Amino acid sequence: MTGHQREPIPQHPDALDNYDELPDGVVVADAQRRVVVFNHRAARITGAAPSAALGKDIGDVLPLEDPEGRPWWECTDPWGGLAIRTRQPERALLLSDGREVLVTAHYVRPSPGAPLERLVVSLRDGAARARQDRGRSDLVSTVAHELRSPLTSIKGFTATLLAKWERFTDAQKQLMLETVNADADRVTRLITELLDASRIDTGRLELKCQVVDIPAAVDRLVEGLVASGTARDRLRVVRHEELPETWADPDKINQVLGNLVENAMRHGAGTITMAVEPAGEGVAVTVSDEGEGVEDEVAERVFRKFWRGGRRGGSGLGLYIVKGIIDAHGGSITVDRSPSGGAAFRFLLPVGTPDFLR
Repeated sequence: MTGHQREPIPQHPDALDNYDELPDGVVVADAQRRVVVFNHRAARITGAAPSAALGKDIGDVLPLEDPEGRPWWECTDPWGGLAIRTRQPERALLLSDGREVLVTAHYVRPSPGAPLERLVVSLRDGAARARQDRGRSDLVSTVAHELRSPLTSIKGFTATLLAKWERFTDAQKQLMLETVNADADRVTRLITELLDASRIDTGRLELKCQVVDIPAAVDRLVEGLVASGTARDRLRVVRHEELPETWADPDKINQVLGNLVENAMRHGAGTITMAVEPAGEGVAVTVSDEGEGVEDEVAERVFRKFWRGGRRGGSGLGLYIVKGIIDAHGGSITVDRSPSGGAAFRFLLPVGTPDFLR
């Protein structure tokens, strides 16, 4: 690949500063294949020091191969190939240690068809793409898993009713239709969670803030749970008599409270306590249970998308959405151990009119 040893070509300080501020790795080679730019991000990705790369043949600095093991520089031949080429689109290539990098090349020519003057190579860590691929795979897997059960139930009951309507009593028909309705609600909820997660990811979560009575919202949630069959003695509410005025989106706060209580009912045990109290410059709400709690080493991970910790059911989006909603309000949320040893999720909402409403 290389001929005689060449002297390193110095870079202008301003160029170094500019290239090092870029998020991607950048390697630039001149008309003689000598590396003239090798930024810090490229050094992190490849493991090569900029001082050792400058002035060297780019084929030695970046010994790239395609997934079939073919040398990429020999296959593409930027300096001796077609003079009408202007770029190489991004593709996954392998470094000498087998690590994957995403490579894009741009050909700089003084005029169309002229010999190559500079080659600009952009590098991105292939691990980031692998994480994105895993995220997409998790999304598909989660959606497929969560949709399959209710849709199978809906299909089974509706097909049975259509085929054998006359054979069932009114009570049997009502039970099957109630099951279909409940499963349809599960599907609707999953779709809503996916849309909420997408809005949080893209910063498009909209809030319609007004003065919210947090204790009243907790009371409504408790009454709704009791009406749907939850034992009243499993739910405990602790409130402070005097609370500052709180501005928030009432629907989103109801969603947060509902998700936290449902999480406690599904993964916790014993009595679920909802405490509302003033806290510094805000109002704090704590939802705690008497279960096994959350281990310290996984406390930060519980708010990640699709995190379920190997436990029962759920889309793995509930706590991620909860954190996204609280963050959008300018608040914060943490998880700790309750006095009884279970999990205690505590969120803080700032008081007063939000800045964006003033």
